[in-house]
Amino acid sequence: MGINRIRVSVVSLLGSLFTAAGTLPYGAWAQSAQPLGITPDTMEECELLIVGGGLSGVSAAYESLQMGRTVCMTELTDWMGGQLTSQGTSALDEVRQQRALLYYPKGYLEFRQLIEQHYGRLNPGDCWVSLSCFFPDDAETILQDMLNNAARRGRGTLKWFPSTIIKELEYNAEGNQIVGAIAIQHSPAPGTPPLNTEPLSAFIEDAYSYDDSARLTKTVIQFAPQPIRNRDGSTTLPDPAPWYMIEATETGELIALADVPYRVGLDARSPVNPSSASATGDPYCTQGFTYTFAMERTEEALEHEQPPFYERYRPYYGYDPNPRLADIDVVFTYRRLWSPEPRESDRVFGVTRPKPGDISMQNWVWGNDYRPGTAADNLIFTREQLQALGQLEPGGWLGGLRTETLQAGEELALGFFYWIVADDTDSQLGEGVKEPHPNHRLLTGLESPMGTEHGLSKFPYIREGRRIIGRPAYGYSQGFAINEIDISWVDYNQEFYQTNLVPRDYQTLWYGLAGLETTSAIRNQTPPDQIQRRTRSAIFPDAVGIAQYAIDFHPCMEFSPAEAPGNVERVDSRQAHGRAYPGQIPLSAMIPQRLDNLLVAGKSIATSHIAAAAYRVHSFEWSAGAAAGTTASFALSEGLMPYQLIDNLPRMEPKLMELQALLRRNGNPTEFPDTSIFNEEWEEWAPW
Repeated sequence: MGINRIRVSVVSLLGSLFTAAGTLPYGAWAQSAQPLGITPDTMEECELLIVGGGLSGVSAAYESLQMGRTVCMTELTDWMGGQLTSQGTSALDEVRQQRALLYYPKGYLEFRQLIEQHYGRLNPGDCWVSLSCFFPDDAETILQDMLNNAARRGRGTLKWFPSTIIKELEYNAEGNQIVGAIAIQHSPAPGTPPLNTEPLSAFIEDAYSYDDSARLTKTVIQFAPQPIRNRDGSTTLPDPAPWYMIEATETGELIALADVPYRVGLDARSPVNPSSASATGDPYCTQGFTYTFAMERTEEALEHEQPPFYERYRPYYGYDPNPRLADIDVVFTYRRLWSPEPRESDRVFGVTRPKPGDISMQNWVWGNDYRPGTAADNLIFTREQLQALGQLEPGGWLGGLRTETLQAGEELALGFFYWIVADDTDSQLGEGVKEPHPNHRLLTGLESPMGTEHGLSKFPYIREGRRIIGRPAYGYSQGFAINEIDISWVDYNQEFYQTNLVPRDYQTLWYGLAGLETTSAIRNQTPPDQIQRRTRSAIFPDAVGIAQYAIDFHPCMEFSPAEAPGNVERVDSRQAHGRAYPGQIPLSAMIPQRLDNLLVAGKSIATSHIAAAAYRVHSFEWSAGAAAGTTASFALSEGLMPYQLIDNLPRMEPKLMELQALLRRNGNPTEFPDTSIFNEEWEEWAPW
């Protein structure tokens, strides 16, 4: 497998093969779709192909399986669950009121309940960042069981493809549908160590190559739509789309490969994103990414070996600008994953102090957050960079990430552990604050919480990736997006906005905040200081999910390299940091331009950089994935395209209303309690 494959011409004849009714005879399709440049080792059929096995991918599969669908799901790592598992951030980011009411999608609630059943308590780590911190490997087992049970309940079929990437796509003649996909699944070459022995940067480029290597053996898989088998024995494909694909990767990988319009990094400052740190936009300044790791508190001090790269990153490390956090017990208990009974009575930040045997996961801004922000070191390549590198050429796709920056993030994380146990410097608080704390052990090995020999998470925690630009719509002539002013609680009377927006844009900003009075404010040209701003989020008629979290930034650094001595966060990059109203996930944010049978879930939906800072946590990802899986299944059943559910808005869309009712019946809220254009009382929903 993977050796001496024959290259063939990438040509699709599908458009001419469709029948007058729009249904393609399956034999004709299979013959025309040979594929995409290579001879595959195997072929897999499905109704839904979910690319990315993170939380959005899992929740999309969960809903689709319960609706009886055949689902293929690919994932670069060998764990499903994303944030909860392969990225190691197994501490649920939740806001107070939503958690108090347990107002979440049904599947997310089931996961929380299963965690509690597994450990006998919801918070086995007794952490203080959340009401639930737990081991990533346990979360992965629970998610596997959830999908298997969903398949049994709904009589669906799950085809799970770990350690698998999508390499190429095939389109119909019109170019508006994806009709085939080529994937590469990797496994250890004979006589080599298991997967997860090396960190991601050591093998990621190899994983995207068709050819076997000294380290990896490859299996090339062709994914194809599952045909309908008719009573007369013939087979056809569903109409008007033969299947649906769901983009659920962590970085927006599929939208880059498909080359649909998207943004990355900072948006230009405007009346709808007035807090942007850039007047013109900056695609290289994304939120930082983090390789998490787990460490154990030990009874005795241990000897620790300094990593060979440590001095490079040493100037970056620090507790936090807030002196209250300059305490190893505070840092350790922040995301403590395991604290077995008995627990000490002494407390820190409302939880018990750590004791030997306790295990903590580290995810710390001035520790293992890697925050590049220039064209020389950005992690997520822009379209222009991908073109220059040849990754958008046939067969050229390598995942769209800068390998050197991945490696730097890995080294930064391992160096942070050494800083904790052995150093006495502090980049944020100066000398005389930090002390070495050698009574800790980095947990490594395939049976460790992260499931890797090196101890780092299998994939970095990604806070922000590529974000699609939705289709032009009523009020969104340049393409739909959820913007800052749709959710932010910020005081726009501040001098920053009056200074950095020209008077016309400042006036337009306030028109956008006027709520029910917007029309009269525009008609009467009401001055900003006389406009009473709405005190709620924007309400979308096509809402299919919910999201609430603070607008929370881990900003890029000012210059390269990110860890350089004296480097600082990008100026004004935290301007919008703060509270956000309970928001919605509109279907318009999940439908890309050009491709009619691709839905986008997770962090790659159409948001601005600022809105994305709130639309990125666990429950949001679950809600977005549930919406995508349900929408795709609904579209197959109804014989329509997702864009047809919203193409007449703001006029009534009966089929959209049916979809929303289906989501709610299945336990997936599309709005928060008492959401109404007339309800301006949301103070109790403040995220802190």
